[in-house]
Amino acid sequence: MAEKVRKKYLVLVYPPEPDERYYAVEVPALEGCHSQGATLAEALENAKEAIALYLEVLAEEGKSPPEDHIIPVPLEVDVELPVKATL
Repeated sequence: MAEKVRKKYLVLVYPPEPDERYYAVEVPALEGCHSQGATLAEALENAKEAIALYLEVLAEEGKSPPEDHIIPVPLEVDVELPVKATL
């Protein structure tokens, strides 16, 4: 008998690099859980599927789903960088 639960995980989304076509998604609380998609919406939907599959495998192995204890904190840093000469 299965019990339906709702879990919430922080995901990191990396926009495509100039020479790439896909958004990449990483789930830090679930080691090795990554996904991607051609659009942001697709990447997030694919990430939901990847998370669900990850948690299903854990359940099959008799393990509990980990809690996400990550606290996102933007950190502002002042740094002096060399000025590049312009022509």
